[in-house]
Amino acid sequence: MLRSGAGQAGRIFRALMIATAVVALSACGIRYGFTGGGLPRHVKTLAIIPFDNETASPELQRELGDLMRRELQNRLGLRDAAEATADAVVRGTIKTYDVDVPTAYSSDPNQALTSRRRLQVVVDIEIVDQTTGKTLWKREGVRGEGEYAERAEAEGRRMALVRIVNDVIEGAQSQW
Repeated sequence: MLRSGAGQAGRIFRALMIATAVVALSACGIRYGFTGGGLPRHVKTLAIIPFDNETASPELQRELGDLMRRELQNRLGLRDAAEATADAVVRGTIKTYDVDVPTAYSSDPNQALTSRRRLQVVVDIEIVDQTTGKTLWKREGVRGEGEYAERAEAEGRRMALVRIVNDVIEGAQSQW
């Protein structure tokens, strides 16, 4: 009698293990089966329209567009397309670009130079489904900041733009 109870417990344990494996494997298929993160399934191509630039820094438009195109393709699995044929478009406006906000100073009292600076970029962005005309994600005042050493503004700008693109990707993925 003891033996049959142990055999039955073993069968129940094996059945539970198989059921757990089936659930785990099917969950993986669901988790990784979405194209484009949280975007609708039909959105497979994307056009990044050059952002309007209300700042005095013309390089921002190109740098943000290039970074956004690369990261949206890599992280959301979308292909680049021309605006006329894309399933969705990303457009926006670069609102502000503030540089040279001092964050750290030299300890030498005879020298009034700062050693670290901070810059800030603020952008309004939206992703629009061209099939339905519906706005899939929109955010005004997306802010990216970057710290940089004296005379290394480009590095701080890159850090700020990376933060903005990460916010856009997280926003697109959250549209479940």
